[in-house]
Amino acid sequence: MVLFSLLAENDLSDIFIGLSLWKKQPLEFEHAKQYVDDIVDVCENLDKTNYHANAQFEVHKKYGKKVMNYIRNKNTTWYIIYDIDLTSNTIYIQHITSNHITITESE
Repeated sequence: MVLFSLLAENDLSDIFIGLSLWKKQPLEFEHAKQYVDDIVDVCENLDKTNYHANAQFEVHKKYGKKVMNYIRNKNTTWYIIYDIDLTSNTIYIQHITSNHITITESE
């Protein structure tokens, strides 16, 4: 089972808004929606994953112990930060952020 924290749900909403209002090249509604749906699909399959990588960046460790790197394209990687309860095989998605934000926060 995969559960989303309120922060993670807000992250998804912010991603959608950010893509829709992106100054460089705003995405059409359907394209932005599909982009976010793709991230959600990755999240919802984490409970079927055998390997769960440990969070490496300190800024990520504030939110969870595990991280899934979802490489969207050559410029963008989404970090899905989560905790896992192995006894119930429940994934708790805590935060979703991109390499663009992580780089800035890590500096």
